[in-house]
Amino acid sequence: MQNIFPAQYSTLSAAALKDHLIEVYQLDPFTTCRLLIRNVSDTYILENLSQKYIFKIYRDAHRKRNEIEAEVELLNILKANGNSVSYPITNVNGKQIQQFNAIEGLRNGVMFSFAEGKVILDLENAHLVQLGQDIATLHQSTSTIKLNNARPIFNFETTLFEPLRDLKPHFTEMPEEFEYLTNIANKVVKKFEGFDTSKFSYGYCHYDFFPKNFHFDEAGKITFFDFDFAGEGYLINDLMSFLNHYFFHQLNNLISKEQAEKDFNTFLNAYQQVRPLTDDELKAIPYLGITFHIFFLKFFYDNYDDWSNVFLTPRYTKHRVTQIKKWEEMYCNF
Repeated sequence: MQNIFPAQYSTLSAAALKDHLIEVYQLDPFTTCRLLIRNVSDTYILENLSQKYIFKIYRDAHRKRNEIEAEVELLNILKANGNSVSYPITNVNGKQIQQFNAIEGLRNGVMFSFAEGKVILDLENAHLVQLGQDIATLHQSTSTIKLNNARPIFNFETTLFEPLRDLKPHFTEMPEEFEYLTNIANKVVKKFEGFDTSKFSYGYCHYDFFPKNFHFDEAGKITFFDFDFAGEGYLINDLMSFLNHYFFHQLNNLISKEQAEKDFNTFLNAYQQVRPLTDDELKAIPYLGITFHIFFLKFFYDNYDDWSNVFLTPRYTKHRVTQIKKWEEMYCNF
C-alpha cells in the first residue's frame, strides 16, 4: 500500500469531479467541468449544451459540515419563499451535500443552480431600485426563520473584540496601527449605545453583497449567490456591505463622491419601499463598516497558511488599516 504524505489543502481534479458528478446527478455525458476559483472554497463550473451548474468544494478549516447544512437549509427556504437565489441541487440519491475523501480528510461539496446573467459594476437607477427591493424582499424571509444548524453570528464580540485579540500578535511591529484599531472599535461600541437597537431588524445576513455576488439577466432579474458568509446579525449589515462597493469605487476613482451618495440613496429608498428602516438603523449603517473591515482582516489572518499569504504582508496590513481610516473619514462621525 502506498503511503501518501498528509496535506492541508488539496485541489480536487476537475476531470475526476466531472465523471463523478455526471453519474450522481445524471447529467448529460458531454458535460464539461473546470475549476473557476481556488480561494475561500474551490468553485467549479459544469456546462453542457443546455445546462450550467456551479459546484463548490468547501475547506473544512473554513466551514464545518453543520455550517454547510445551515447554508443549504437557508437557500432551500429562500427558494421556497420565491426569492431569486442560486439554490442547492439534489442528486439521484436525494442528497444535496456530497462528501469526498481528499488527501487532507473529508471535504464537502454542493451543486448549485447557475445564476443567469452577468455582474454589473456600474449600476444604473433601474438596477439600484430592483436591487434595493429584492434585498428587502430577501430580508422578509431571513428575518422570520431560525435554522436548525448554526451559522456565524455577527456581533461586536465576533467582528471587533475577538478579531483584535487574535490579530494582536500580527501587529507586534505595528503598534500604532493596532492602537488605532483598538480605539476605533471602542468608539463603535460607544456610538451604538446611543442607538435604539431593540428596534433593529435581525436575522440572517448575506454579509457580502458586492456586485460580484449577484447577476442581472437581460430582463433585469437579479439572482443572488455565494451565501458562504451568511450569518445572524442586524440586517443592515447587508446594506453596509453594499455601501462598501461605493467605498472602493471611490477609492479607485471610478465614481465621484456625489454620484456614489446619490446611487446609494436610490438603493436605500427602494429598499425602504418594501422594508422601512428606523432613523437609528440608517445612522448605524456606516459604523458597521468598521466591524466589516476588522472582521475580514482576521479572516485573512486565520487563513494565512492556505491562501491569503499574498494578502497579509505588513505593507498590505498597513494599507488595510489606512482604508479603515478613510472609511471613518468618509462615513463616520464619532
